[in-house]
Amino acid sequence: MNRVKDMTSGNPTKLLLLFALPLIFGNLGQQLYMIVDAIIVGQGVGVKALAAVGATDWTYWLILWTVQALTQGFGACIAKHFGEKDHVKLRKSIAMSVILCVGIGILLTFTALLMVLPMLNILQTPSDIFEGASSYLFTLFSGTLIVMSYNMISSILRAFGDGKTPLIAMGIAAGTNIALDLLFVMVFRWGITGAAAATLIAQLIAFLYCLSALKRIDFIRLQPSDWKTDKMIIRELCRMGFPLALQHVLIAVGGMILQSRINLQGFIFVAGFTATNKLYGLLESAAISLGYATTTFMAQNYGAGQGDRIHKGLKSVALIALLMSVCSAVPAILGGKHILKLFISSSDASAPEVLAVAYQYLLIMGVLLFVLYFLHGFRSILQGLGDAISPMISGIIEFFMRISAALILTGFWGNVMLFLAEPLAWIGAAAYVIAACWFRFRKIPHVNVVLNKTT
Repeated sequence: MNRVKDMTSGNPTKLLLLFALPLIFGNLGQQLYMIVDAIIVGQGVGVKALAAVGATDWTYWLILWTVQALTQGFGACIAKHFGEKDHVKLRKSIAMSVILCVGIGILLTFTALLMVLPMLNILQTPSDIFEGASSYLFTLFSGTLIVMSYNMISSILRAFGDGKTPLIAMGIAAGTNIALDLLFVMVFRWGITGAAAATLIAQLIAFLYCLSALKRIDFIRLQPSDWKTDKMIIRELCRMGFPLALQHVLIAVGGMILQSRINLQGFIFVAGFTATNKLYGLLESAAISLGYATTTFMAQNYGAGQGDRIHKGLKSVALIALLMSVCSAVPAILGGKHILKLFISSSDASAPEVLAVAYQYLLIMGVLLFVLYFLHGFRSILQGLGDAISPMISGIIEFFMRISAALILTGFWGNVMLFLAEPLAWIGAAAYVIAACWFRFRKIPHVNVVLNKTT
């Protein structure tokens, strides 16, 4: 079945919503991996094991976000060529993306495995959870190529406006992940290493499903000539992918510095943050999905020279971001305590303290969630228009806001600044990308022209 969607015609709001909704469910499925891991580990192994998983979050995200940013940047280039209806460049972009992903994936795998122990030491991971945290990361990082492959192929599908195939893939993988989690952790007693292995196997299944769908698209059947090195295409891919990767590296490093401060508070504080961070992944899912949809919409219309549609798309993105953030935040705030209890074994003596930390963090993030949605939306607008530098600068702002809260402001206002570090980073970065969009859109005419040559 052909699920390719040309987004250069039709109602922008409707197109964005119809494209984003399958991506939302798909991202929820992907977040379900980590949530199921946390629930089964927290309930089946204990609070210290949950804290060990949480202590790895930013270290793992450093690699995961690098992978996602690179593939998202490559996908934006592919979407632009799709909008231009240039199938030769389209196929070339896909082939060069694959080559780059294989090379970078191998390099990231070795780099990540070598940095596990040094990073956990730098982050001052408590000794009672150090062994569990290192085992978890070693297992996950061994499968970096799997993660790279899935993210690349899903970025290609999204570039063609196909959000349904990744959704189905995630649905299949989520079911597999739950079954394997229960088998590896609860039956085989492999602990958090089993949870990590289940996640990788599930991602591999998602990749294979997407690959089978991609092979059925006629106009991207690669020819031997497509694999010949094209320096111009590689430069274009790197121009979009590497600044986005640097942006996410800075965000993750800032988060790791924050994590080091959290780790100093002991395993109860770490476990509370971990429980809420798993929910944070769910709350952010719709924002990430809107960002993917926005990048594809803007890139396709940018390639097609549809200036008027780009302006309409901006208004649609702002409205959708606001509505989605409210729909995500309200249930989290009202039902947060009940949801957080899923991660914390009630038989554990420290459970009430862990829950108190977790809900305080969740409440603050829920109130300011709309800022995160605007950040994702407007940052993705810029990426879709071929601007990778402004999003990178917003990542630098996030970095400095996050570490300022963790290292400086905690000296004045105490641990409450550890709860506020994330929202403050969102506010600073969102203010910048909104301003950058305003300046960018002043140069885009409300008519259909060859935008990538005139703006």
